[in-house]
Amino acid sequence: MKDKDIKMYTAFGLNISSIYDLPELYLTNKTTPDITIIKQDLTKQWAQFSEPNRYFYVSEKLCLFQVPEVAIFKIENGNTISVSPYPNTHDDQIRLYLLGTCMGAILMQRNILPLHGSAIAINGKAYAIVGDSGAGKSTLASAFLKRGYQLLSDDVIALTLNEREIPIVTPSYPQQKLWQESLNHFGMESQKLRPIIERETKFAVPVKSQFISRPMPLAGVIELTKKESGQTEIMPIQDLERLHKIFTHTYRNFLIQRFGIMEWHFNTSAKMVNKLDFFQIRRPESHFTAYELVDLILMNVQKEEKVI
Repeated sequence: MKDKDIKMYTAFGLNISSIYDLPELYLTNKTTPDITIIKQDLTKQWAQFSEPNRYFYVSEKLCLFQVPEVAIFKIENGNTISVSPYPNTHDDQIRLYLLGTCMGAILMQRNILPLHGSAIAINGKAYAIVGDSGAGKSTLASAFLKRGYQLLSDDVIALTLNEREIPIVTPSYPQQKLWQESLNHFGMESQKLRPIIERETKFAVPVKSQFISRPMPLAGVIELTKKESGQTEIMPIQDLERLHKIFTHTYRNFLIQRFGIMEWHFNTSAKMVNKLDFFQIRRPESHFTAYELVDLILMNVQKEEKVI
């Protein structure tokens, strides 16, 4: 690629110069990048550091990982992502890791805490929906959008503390990832949507009209879990359990210790947790519950606001 193919984007409050097209992100006319995405041959460096059956090499300010048949990626110093693609790799596959694991790692290197989940705006405040893969985070966020609420982030939630040590969510980019099953429940057609990966039934869903681009204070964390059957349950998460939940739902949390940032992560989390509403929702898998959960969350948010 020539220099003219390099474009400047914005996401997570950062300017990103990229040799790869990133159509999910907003273009910006800023000229000074915070993050630069380049192509570089990393095969020798990977051979130097890699071990059999290990896909990551991590040290302070450096993360090197390999995705077989896709690429080798290097994230360093909080400002550079290098990509060494394997032959015949599709750009869709590259983008999946650039906007996922690479971005999560570079946020950590910049002392920005990445939660794994979706963030929605309710009454001028952000609420993070977290949970294990398959818990229904994006589906629940989409149900909020159907009710007219707005999205700040899907998949990676960027958290910082402001000068008053209030947790702040900086928006990512206007896209959701939804499985075909969720699209069916919402009556959405997939024919015009782009699969996240070729031959997959998970799709990129643009949400530009309902994306909020300004940072917002984080007011609460909602952990979504599943159970086989029964009624939906909601319960508060208290005290030290909140710290555990923040760690558990930090995006790619295995990197924290390897980056040498355990103390930073603990201190940042400790300053956040007592300023937030924290609760867990257990939803039955036996039927579609997203709209029911929206009503339940809104009712609890209103209760907490009245208490305040």
